[in-house]
Amino acid sequence: MSEDLILWQKDPVDAFVTLTMNRPDKMNAMNQALGDALEAAILRAVKDPEVRAVILTGAGRAWSSGFDLGGEDFEMTADQWRNDIGENMRRLRLIREAPIPIIAAVNGYALAGGLELMMCCDMTIAAEDALLGEPEVRHVSAPPTLMLPWTVPMIHARHLMYTGDLIDGREAHRIHLVNKAVPRDQLMPEAERLARKCARMPGTAIKYAKAALNHQQQTAGLESSWSYNRETTAILHATEEGAYWMRVLKEKSLKGFLEEREAPFRDLD
Repeated sequence: MSEDLILWQKDPVDAFVTLTMNRPDKMNAMNQALGDALEAAILRAVKDPEVRAVILTGAGRAWSSGFDLGGEDFEMTADQWRNDIGENMRRLRLIREAPIPIIAAVNGYALAGGLELMMCCDMTIAAEDALLGEPEVRHVSAPPTLMLPWTVPMIHARHLMYTGDLIDGREAHRIHLVNKAVPRDQLMPEAERLARKCARMPGTAIKYAKAALNHQQQTAGLESSWSYNRETTAILHATEEGAYWMRVLKEKSLKGFLEEREAPFRDLD
C-alpha cells in the first residue's frame, strides 16, 4: 500500500479506521496506483482484528472525480475495453463484498467511477454541498458497474444516466442515493459517529447481515446486471461516437476536452 496515496488513521478509542484517498491535486481521480493502494488498504483493514469498520473519504475538495482521464490512451477495441472494465468491476466487487462495513464520507465531487465506488460502500454520509453524478455519459461513456438502479428508484437512475446532471448532497439524500446529508463541517463527526456504532456492534452480526443482504441482490440479478453492463459499455466505447471522444481526449488537454463536452449544456445546466 502506498501511504502517500491512501492515508490510514486508526481511531484511538473504537475499532475503526479512516482511509483517505490522497490525490487532491487530481481530485482523487482513480488511476492504477490509487486503485492498487485502495485495494491494499481495504484488504489490510479486513485482515486486522482490531478494525471492525472503515470510513472512506477524499483529501481536498473531492471524494473522487472518477477514473483518471489523463495520461492514458483510451482508443481501444471492444475486447480491450471489456478487459479494462472487468478489472474495475473486480476492485469494486472486493469493496462491496468486504465483510466489514465501509462508510463513504463524501466531502465534494463524487463523479462517474467515483460515484460507483461510493455506491459499492455500505452506507454514505454526504456534505450538503457535495456534487454527485454520472457526467461521463456526456462523452459516450458509462459506469463500470451500473449501481444506480440498485441504489435509487429507476426514475432517478434514468435521469442521472440520460442527462449527466450533477445533484447536490441534499438532493442525493432525497432520492435515497445517500443515507444522510449534513453541513460540510459536520461530515466527519457524523461519519465517525456511525463508524463507532458499527464498531461497537458484534462483528459477526454485521458480517452475516452483509452477506445475506448482498446475496439478496445477487439473487435478484445483480451479477447478471453487472455482466450485461460490461458488454454494453465495451460496445459503446467502440462505436464511432465513442471512439471520437477518446480521440478528442488524446488530442486535447483535459480542460479542452471537458469544455467541448459541456458546451451543449451550458444554457441548460
